[in-house]
Amino acid sequence: MDITTEVRPGANRYACGEGILQDLPSYLVGFKKIAVITGEKSSEAFKKYYHKELHYPTYRYDGSSSHENAVELADKIEEAELILAIGGGRVIDTAKMVAEELNAELMVIPTLISNCAPFTPIVAVYYPNRTFKAMGFMKRAPFLTLVDSKFLLATPKDYFVAGIGDTLAKWYEIEGITRNLHEDEKSAYVRLGIASAKAIQELLLKDAIPAIADLENHKATPAFSRVTDTIIGLAGETGGFAASFGRSAGAHAIHDGLSYLESTHEQLHGMKVAYGILVQLAHTKNLEEIQNLKAFYQATGLPLKLKELNVLDSSKAALEPVINHAASSNETFNMVDSNITADQIYEAIQVVETL
Repeated sequence: MDITTEVRPGANRYACGEGILQDLPSYLVGFKKIAVITGEKSSEAFKKYYHKELHYPTYRYDGSSSHENAVELADKIEEAELILAIGGGRVIDTAKMVAEELNAELMVIPTLISNCAPFTPIVAVYYPNRTFKAMGFMKRAPFLTLVDSKFLLATPKDYFVAGIGDTLAKWYEIEGITRNLHEDEKSAYVRLGIASAKAIQELLLKDAIPAIADLENHKATPAFSRVTDTIIGLAGETGGFAASFGRSAGAHAIHDGLSYLESTHEQLHGMKVAYGILVQLAHTKNLEEIQNLKAFYQATGLPLKLKELNVLDSSKAALEPVINHAASSNETFNMVDSNITADQIYEAIQVVETL
């Protein structure tokens, strides 16, 4: 059995709306043993918006999104029917691993609009020191993802922008992976994944800039809600429909490589992925598309250069951990180019840096 090749569209239930969190008790009916997993900032944001008490044991993750921390939390919880995750991507991914350890259902309340972690059965697993380890595939998707657009207006702008960058990669990565596939290799679901990724690109290029303004003005407009659902839900659908053809490729491989530079540890996931889009496009000689994206990157605040990710030394020696990891056989740049080398990735980075 290879779970990575299965069609896994996403959450069992996806409920969204302005103020929908006020109905939380009704979504918890039927579960007797509930444990909450959250983080310090996530908990504060939730309590500021949701003024009722949650009378369930609450556990804090350690910030790493590591399997080690998930096992530690599962040992403390011991038994649960439902894990309630309240937080951003790393909190949620930790909670997914805890739920699997305990054979429990998972309910997700995202506190940020920054990625599709609230929707998918996939986790980004890190080592305890926060360097990237591997992608993990859970047996079950979230039982329910509860998205309150009014609550999510509290998302810091940089996280929202990072979510836009991470989600924009869906089109460029799936296009890079499938461009050389024979038509008979594109199953019905792969084709649906390609179509959904293209819809994501078009929606973000049209709505992302006004949605950022709406976030700053604290207005849950239709454009803001569309971008929210795109980042959280549609992004997950793409990988769910197209399986390995619609998940990670060159952009995420660059992100994973950058995680080996300590100077990038405070940089958000989607920012590094957005830079990775440009590197992938440079490698595939799509320089015109990089030029097309420049104005969008500048208007949204996505990084065009390494220095914007706190990488001040772009020499080959300094970037060796990045390019070696991104070109490794267990990474996903080889989904775009099966013969990719570290030297070629370095050359692509230099092209991006000089444009």
